[in-house]
Amino acid sequence: MSLQGSAPATAAPTAVPRRGRVLFAAVAAQSIEYYDFLIYGTAASLVFNTLFFPSGSTLTSTLASFATFAVGFAGRPIGAAIFGHIGDKFGRKPALLAAMLLMAVSSTLIGLLPTYGTIGSGAPSLLVVLRIAQGISVGGQFGGSTLLALEGAPPNRRGLFGSLPQLGVVVGMITGTLVFLLISNVTTSDQFAAWGWRIPFLLSVVMFPVAYYVHRYLEDTPEFHRAEAKLSARKSSAPRSSVLRVLRHPKQLLLVAFTFLPATIAFYGIVTGVLHYATEDLKISKDTMLAVVMISMIAFAAGTIGFAFLSDLVGRRKVFAAGAAFSGAWAFVLFPMVETRSFPLILLAVSVGQFAVGAMFGPGTALLAEAFPASMRYAGSSLGNQLANILGAGLAPFIMVALTAATHTTVSVSAYMAASSVVSLIAVPLVGVATEETAEEPTRVPA
Repeated sequence: MSLQGSAPATAAPTAVPRRGRVLFAAVAAQSIEYYDFLIYGTAASLVFNTLFFPSGSTLTSTLASFATFAVGFAGRPIGAAIFGHIGDKFGRKPALLAAMLLMAVSSTLIGLLPTYGTIGSGAPSLLVVLRIAQGISVGGQFGGSTLLALEGAPPNRRGLFGSLPQLGVVVGMITGTLVFLLISNVTTSDQFAAWGWRIPFLLSVVMFPVAYYVHRYLEDTPEFHRAEAKLSARKSSAPRSSVLRVLRHPKQLLLVAFTFLPATIAFYGIVTGVLHYATEDLKISKDTMLAVVMISMIAFAAGTIGFAFLSDLVGRRKVFAAGAAFSGAWAFVLFPMVETRSFPLILLAVSVGQFAVGAMFGPGTALLAEAFPASMRYAGSSLGNQLANILGAGLAPFIMVALTAATHTTVSVSAYMAASSVVSLIAVPLVGVATEETAEEPTRVPA
C-alpha cells in the first residue's frame, strides 16, 4: 500500500473547500502548461519546418522540425530531477509554482523569436534552447499538480482525484488547437506564416495570474508534511536527495517508464504524427485535421476519468493493461481509417485511439505515484513519467515520419505502436507499490 494517513478531526470542515481549490489550481496549471507545450507540436507540424529549418528537401526540414519537438522531451527528465528534489524537500507547491513561471517565460519568448530568414542559424538555435526550457518546465509541473490532487484525495478515490489534473491535457490541447484553427481561418497562408503562428505562444501570459493563485491560496499536502517528519526522525544511510534515493532503484524506475510507454507514444503519435501524415501525405486540409484532433480530446477526457474511477474499484494494473492492449491493437485500424479521407471515419479512428489512451492515463497517474513513498514521490513519479516521454512521446512523431518514408506504408508505424504496448504489458505487473517503511526496498503487491 502507498503511504496514507488521516487528517485530524478538526480539519474536516475545511477539507472540501481545500480540495476544491487544489483541484481547480491543478487543472488550471496543467491546462496552460500543456497548452504551451503542445502548441509547439502543432506549429512544428504546420510552419516551423519552413520558418526555422529551410532546406532543399521537404523531408529534411520536417525531420529537423520534429527533432526540435523531441528536444523538449529531453529537457523533461532534467525538470523532473530539479523540481522533484524541490518538491520532495520543500513542498509540492513551491516546485509547481517555479515550473509554471518557467513555462510562461519560455513560451512567450518563442512567440517573439525571429525566424531563420531574419537572423539565420541563430533562430533554430534559440528555438532549441527555449524548447528545452519548456521541457524542463513540464518535467517539473507534472508531479506538482498531480500530487497536490492525489495526496489530498480520500483513500478510496486516489485514482479518480489523481486523474483530474489530466483534464488539463484535454483543455490545453483543445484550447491550443482551437486557437490555431481560429487564426488559420482569419489569416491568409502568408499572414499565418508571417505572424499568425506567434499568437498562440504570446497568449501564454495567462499563466502568470494562475501562478499568483497557486502562491496565494494553495497549501501543501498533509501527506508531504508527514513524510518529511518521518524521514527526519528516522536514522538512515539513504541520501537526503530524493532524486538520488530514486536512482538507487533503477529497476523500479525503468518498470514505471516502460509501463507508461504506450500511453505517451499513442497520444503524441495521434495528435502530432497523424496530423502531419494526414495533411502532408494524404493532403487532407489542416482545418479538418485540427477539428478532428480537438474533438477527439473529448473521448480522451471520458476515457481518462471513467477508467480512473474504475481503477479505484478493480485495481490500477488491470485497467491500465486493458487500455495498453486495446491501444496496441487499434494502431492497425487507425491508419487505414484515416486513409479513407472520410471525415466521420477519421474522427472515429482518432477518437477511439484517444479513448484507449485515456484508459492508460486515467489509472496511470495513481499507478506511477504509488510506486514511490511520499518522501520521494515527486522525484520518482516525475522521473518515471518523463523517462517514458523521452523514450516514447518525444521520438514518436520523428520515428513515424522516418518509418513511413523508409517503408512507404503505415503498417510499420502500427507495428511500432503495438510493440510499445507489448513492452508495457510485460512491465505493468512487476511495478512495486512502496510504503515509507519500505522506501529502501519497494515491494510488489497484487493489483
